[in-house]
Amino acid sequence: MRQEITFARLPEIAPGEIIAHMSEPRVAEHMPLLTFKWDGEAVAKFIAAKEQCWSRDGLGHWAIMSNGKYVGWGGFQKEGDEWDYGLVLKPDSFGLGTRISMKAIAFAVADKRIPFVTFLLPPSRKNLRALERLGARFVDEVEYDGAKFLKYRLETE
Repeated sequence: MRQEITFARLPEIAPGEIIAHMSEPRVAEHMPLLTFKWDGEAVAKFIAAKEQCWSRDGLGHWAIMSNGKYVGWGGFQKEGDEWDYGLVLKPDSFGLGTRISMKAIAFAVADKRIPFVTFLLPPSRKNLRALERLGARFVDEVEYDGAKFLKYRLETE
C-alpha cells in the first residue's frame, strides 16, 4: 500500500502519542540531547517551543502523518542564520525517512527563505548514504548543547 505523507501541526497530535514516541528506547539511541523523561509537562514545553518557532520564523517542525496516522515529527528550525532540518520517526516508520525528507527538502527548495539546509547528526549515526544521495556535504564536527554532532549542508538554490 502506498504511504501518503502529509504534514500537520504538533498541537493536533494527542500528547500521549508523542510521549509514547519519545519514550521509545530505539528513538533515544541517536538523540544525545534526550536526557529527560517524557511526560505531560515535557510534551507541553516541547510543543510550545516548536510553535514559538512558527510564530517567530513562519516555519518550524511538523507532525508527520502517513495515511493520516502520526509517524513522527520533523521539519525546519532556524538556528542563527541557518535552517536546520531534523526528523524523529517512530521505530515502525524508520523506513519512511527518505520519502519524508525528500518531501521536506522539496519544500525547502521552493521556499526562497531557505538558500541551504543544515543537518546535525550524532556521531552514532553510521549510515549517512541517504544524506549523500540528497547532495548534502559534510561541513564539520560541531558541539550543540554540550553534545557533538556531525554537521552537513545541502544547497537548495
